[in-house]
Amino acid sequence: MSVHKLLGYGAWRSPITSDLIVAETIGLSQLQIRGDQTYWVESRPSERGRNVVVRHRDAAGAQDINPTPFNARSRVHEYGGGAYLLGPDAVYLTKFEDQMLYRRLDSGGDPTQVTNTPNLRFADGVYDGQRRQIITICEDHSNSGKEAQNYVAVVDLAAGGKVKSLVTGSDFYAAPRLSPDGKSLAWLCWNHPHMPWDGAELWVGRFAEDGTVTDKKKVAGGGSESVYQPEWSPESVLHFVSDPMGWWNIYRWTGTAVEPVLEMSAEFGRPLWTLGSATYAFSSRGIVCSSVENGFWKLGLFDAKIGKLNPINIPYSAIFDLRAEKDQVVLIAGGPALPTAVIKVDLGTGRHTVVKASSGVNIDPKYVSLPESIEFPSADGKKAYALFYPPKNDDFKPDPKELPPLIVKVHGGPTSATTAALSLNTQFWTSRGYAVVDVNYGGSTGYGTEYRNRLKEKWGVVDLEDVVSAAQFLSKAGRVDGARMAISGGSSGGYTVLCALTFRNAFQAGTSLYGISDLEALLRDTHKFESKYPFWLIGPYPDAKDLYHDRSPVHFADKISSPVIFLQGEDDTVVPPNQTELMANALLANRKLFGLIMFAGEQHGFRKSETIRRALDAELDFFSVILTKSGLRY
Repeated sequence: MSVHKLLGYGAWRSPITSDLIVAETIGLSQLQIRGDQTYWVESRPSERGRNVVVRHRDAAGAQDINPTPFNARSRVHEYGGGAYLLGPDAVYLTKFEDQMLYRRLDSGGDPTQVTNTPNLRFADGVYDGQRRQIITICEDHSNSGKEAQNYVAVVDLAAGGKVKSLVTGSDFYAAPRLSPDGKSLAWLCWNHPHMPWDGAELWVGRFAEDGTVTDKKKVAGGGSESVYQPEWSPESVLHFVSDPMGWWNIYRWTGTAVEPVLEMSAEFGRPLWTLGSATYAFSSRGIVCSSVENGFWKLGLFDAKIGKLNPINIPYSAIFDLRAEKDQVVLIAGGPALPTAVIKVDLGTGRHTVVKASSGVNIDPKYVSLPESIEFPSADGKKAYALFYPPKNDDFKPDPKELPPLIVKVHGGPTSATTAALSLNTQFWTSRGYAVVDVNYGGSTGYGTEYRNRLKEKWGVVDLEDVVSAAQFLSKAGRVDGARMAISGGSSGGYTVLCALTFRNAFQAGTSLYGISDLEALLRDTHKFESKYPFWLIGPYPDAKDLYHDRSPVHFADKISSPVIFLQGEDDTVVPPNQTELMANALLANRKLFGLIMFAGEQHGFRKSETIRRALDAELDFFSVILTKSGLRY
C-alpha cells in the first residue's frame, strides 16, 4: 500500500479488524503438568465462549478433553478458575451448566458424572490417592435466599461421589494443597470484609486415621497480610507467597517458624480473582519463579544453595501461570510483539518452544505499537504508572501539525493490573491512528502493598485522579491531542469511566463495559465474593452511606456533558444489568447523549465471538464520529 499523507489520525485503514480478532484468537489459562503431558484451558469465542481442557503430548500433539458442547468452567466466587484437576488416570472437570464434577478417563470416551449434588459448585481441587478422594473448594448454594457457604470438601470416589465437608468456619477458602507424603493439608481462608489480596490466612493440618483434619495451625497471614499460593516442596516443606514486608515475596514454613526464601522489591504474587493460578514451581534445579517490576514480568531460577535468583532469558514480558516438573517448565506468557502462548522452557538448554499460541494471526511489525512504561505525577504529589502505546501504521503518515486522539484504558478489578503482553484489542486502535494509555492506577498490583492499598476507602477518588492525570500528562508532553481524549473500561474500570465523565471534564467520550453506576445497588445485588468489598473500597455501610451516594455517578447524571456508550451482558451476576439500566435511565431523564447495547446470553466479560465483534465495532463507530477529524472509520 502506498503512503497516505493526508489521512488523519484515527482514520487509518488497518488489517487488524474485529473479524480477524474473533476468528483467530482464544483465551489460555489454568495450566497443569503431569509427566510429559501439559494441560490448559482454552476459551473459544468461535464456540460461544466454551471452555475446553486441552492435553498436549510432544509425541501426539494436542487433544480436547471435553467434547462439544461440554463447557469446563467453574462458578465458585463467580470468577471461577481451577475448573479441572488431574488424577492418576483421568481428568476431573466442572461442567458449567450444572457445576457438578465429571471424570474423563485418559484412555478416552466422554466425561461421566461423578457428583450428583444440585446447588454445589467445585473448583481448585487436588487428587488424594491415599484416600481415593478429591479435596476441593465447595460453594454451597442450597440454602435459597441466604448467603452461599464456602468450605473445603472431599468428594469420595469410593462412595459414588459423596461430598463431605472437611474444613469449615471461614467465609472463603482457596488452594487446598496436599503434601507429597499425603499426611498434611494446607489451605487459604479469609473472612468478610476482607478480600484475599488484603487479608488472607494460611493454615495447615494433619490427616487423622478417620480422614478428618486435625492439629490445625495458622502459619501466616491475617487482617493486614495477604498470603497466596501455598505449595509443598518435594521434601514436604510448605512454601507460600506473602507480603509482611510490603511486597509479595516467597517464604517457607519449617514446621515451627516462617522463614524468607526470597525477599525483593518485586511482586511474586497476584490477586486471587480466579482460583488455581501459580507464579512459582519446584524443578529439579531449584524454584522457578516469575515476578513483576514496573509492569514487566520476568522469569528466574532460584538456587537455594547460594541464595541467588538467576534470570531465565525469554522474550516475554507478561507471565500468567507457571508449572514445572524435573527440568521442564511450562508457562502462559506473552510479549510486547508476541501473542500470549503456552511456552515450554528446558532448564538444561535454556531453549524455549511455543506449544500453543492464543492467536494464529501473524501481524506485520509495521502495524505493531510497542508499549512504553511511563511514570507520571498524580494527586497529592504521588506518582502513578501506565503503559503508553503510540499510533503505529507504516502505511500512513499523519499531518505533522496534528496530534493523535487518545484512548485511556482502565482495567477492571480494581486490584488488578495491565500487562505488556501483545493485545490485538490495543493494536486494533493504535493501527488506526489512536494513541492508547493503559493505566495501572493506585490500587493496581505489581507495585507493592502500599501502592495496592492506596485505593482503601478511596475508590472513585484515587483511580479517577490517576486516569485523568495520565491523560493530562500525555497532553502536556505534546504526545496526544488534549481536545480529543476518550476513556474506556470494564467492570470496576467502567465505574472509573463513569466517574471521570461525571465528576471531571477531561474526556470527550467514554465507553462503559458492564460498569458500576450505583454503589448502594451494587451492595444489594452482587454475589458473595464481592458483597463486602465496597466496605474496603468505600467504607462500612451504612456508616459511610453518604460516600456511597456521593461517589455514585447515577445520582449526578446531569453533570455528564460528553457522550457515553454502554455495553452490557444480560446475564451478568457480578455487575447486574440494572447498574447500566439505572445509569441509562438517569441520562435519558436528563436528555444526555448515550448509546446502549445489551447482549443476550453474556455474563461478566464477553466470551462469544459475535459479541466481541459487535462491541469492538460499536466502540470504533462511536469514537470515530467524536474523536477523528474525518468522522470516518476503517
